[in-house]
Amino acid sequence: MVGMNYKLAELEKQGKPILTGIAGAGQMGRGLVSQIMSMKGMRPAVVADVVLDNAKNAFIEAGLSEGKNFALAETVEEGNKILDSGKFVATANNELATKCSMIHCTVDATGIPEAGARIAVDAINNKKHIVMLNVETDVCIGHILYKMASEAGIIYTGSAGDEPGAVMELYDFADALGFEVRVIGKGKNNAIDYECTPETVAEEAKRKGASAKMICSFKDGTKTMVEMTAMSNATGFLPDVTGAHGAAGQVKDLPNLLSIKSEGRGGILSSYRTVEYINGIAPGVFIIIASKLPCINQEMEYLCMGSGPNYVLYRPYHLTSLETPLTVAKACIDRIPGIVPRAGLIAETGTLAKRDLKTGEKLDGIGGYTIRGTFISAKEAREKNILPIGLVNKNTRMLKDIKKGAIITYDDVKLDETALVVQLRKLQDGLFF
Repeated sequence: MVGMNYKLAELEKQGKPILTGIAGAGQMGRGLVSQIMSMKGMRPAVVADVVLDNAKNAFIEAGLSEGKNFALAETVEEGNKILDSGKFVATANNELATKCSMIHCTVDATGIPEAGARIAVDAINNKKHIVMLNVETDVCIGHILYKMASEAGIIYTGSAGDEPGAVMELYDFADALGFEVRVIGKGKNNAIDYECTPETVAEEAKRKGASAKMICSFKDGTKTMVEMTAMSNATGFLPDVTGAHGAAGQVKDLPNLLSIKSEGRGGILSSYRTVEYINGIAPGVFIIIASKLPCINQEMEYLCMGSGPNYVLYRPYHLTSLETPLTVAKACIDRIPGIVPRAGLIAETGTLAKRDLKTGEKLDGIGGYTIRGTFISAKEAREKNILPIGLVNKNTRMLKDIKKGAIITYDDVKLDETALVVQLRKLQDGLFF
């Protein structure tokens, strides 16, 4: 994002700030609003959340006052009038974040696949750039949303700060320099608990000011699987094994640990061009690179990057929603996306049973009591008819008994055919298969 500060400062000087609509005012959305208020050249014009107090509190925590700086609205017409008056809008209606006329870019910070589908489609139809701080939607229907946005002449993109966006910055840097990128991945900072539920993590979620479902999706591994799926679809890299290896290590261990077994350096991989996660190096992201040229390898060793042939580039932080405004700026000013599924449908986040499931039982979605996700190649998912986890909602019903830990297929469930995400997935499948 070199030079973006100057571009934003110029917008501020001209009195032409980027007006952003934000859908979702949970932990991520609140941080996003406060960060934008700290910046030049951008404003959090509309904040929407189904719980109106969440939207109001996002503004209040950013130092704004109801009445003086922001007002409440229920309809797009009301929202437009408030924005015309120079105030911001708090609302329980997500449509205001996509349909108010003055909005330049919408950020989806809901984390819910169905909500993300509706927000993205509304943004695209209303010619608003769309930043998905909602990887759960992207890995399920991001391909068709990217195509729709491109045809509409607007930018569809994942977010900087999320681990897929952060690792993509390293990947683009190394790829531009001509390095061979062999592995990409992320750290994990909590032990996987496949059986955790919103109830078992409720105290931790309260302590961290986050939703229990979000914390649960981290701890049962689903979020990591989703993030690796996004990395895969952006680069074409594959899981080496279903679910990835998830080995333990430190940054110094990665060049050898993430080498091919047959190379004899203690590696765990069967091939390169893979996506992995490592326990012990969170909260960062990494890539493994190599070069065939002796001169480059000599300079890498001189620069204390190791003895090769593999070298690690490691970024020891990712600031989640606090970095998202830079993606908004890049979309609006430079008209360039950050991370998008350019490589096609390479991987899926498939669905596993978190516990024994019975015929007729309804499922509850990501971060819940019934299912969790796994990272799998799209080819294998298609061959086994595996159900993408983003298609599951509370109206999804089991058609068969499934044992704990088993893969759930399309044949095992009755999907909610009224869900937009299900309808878009069918259209997307028609493009790829």
